[in-house]
Parts: sequence; structure tokens; C-alpha cells
Amino acid sequence: MTGPSATIAFDEFAAVDIRIGTVVAAEPFPEARKPALKIVIDFGSELGRKSSSAQITRHYRPQDLIGRQVCAVVNFPPRQIGPFMSEVLTLGFDDEDGNVVLVNADKPVPNGAKLH
Repeated sequence: MTGPSATIAFDEFAAVDIRIGTVVAAEPFPEARKPALKIVIDFGSELGRKSSSAQITRHYRPQDLIGRQVCAVVNFPPRQIGPFMSEVLTLGFDDEDGNVVLVNADKPVPNGAKLH
């Protein structure tokens, strides 16, 4: 187990824009260095659809993600990952084997809702 995280000011946390959206497309990303999926997430009318590369292949198949709500940081700059532009950072936790488990809400919420 590692030590406690560095302390940050509330304003620093509030600057991170975490939203929820629904996965509308998902496919394998064989060009990625580590196993990953390319996903498209609908964040509603304010933000629209955004793409993300997510290293979630251990627990999720592309077809099982369609219609699922996921959380993502939407205000990081886009990042080029091989031939793919990842526009948002999809959020998850490592399980005990280091495989990512997605973060989501326990009840449906509107696409684009912001984490408080």
C-alpha cells in the first residue's frame, strides 16, 4: 500500500471537469501499445460526443459497453495515441490484478451531468 496522496486545494479539484456520458460506439484499438478500446461517449447537447482510448480490455468487450454510462475528465487537452485522438480521459480504478474497472453512477443520470 502506498502513502497518502498529496494535498490539493479545493479550487484545484473543482477545476477538473468530470462528466458522465453514454457509450455510443466501441471497437478494438490494435495499434495501441497496451491493449485498449476506442470508445465514443455522448455527453449530451452541451459537450456532444467525444472519443477516448481506454485500457479496459480485461473486463469489457466493445459490444458490452454500448449504452453504458461512464465517467470521464472532459477538460484535459486532447492526446494523440498512435493514429487516434483521445479527447477525454475515461475514469476507472485498478482491481487487485491491475485491470481497470470503470467508474459510473449507481443510477442513470442525464448525459453531461457534472460530478460535484
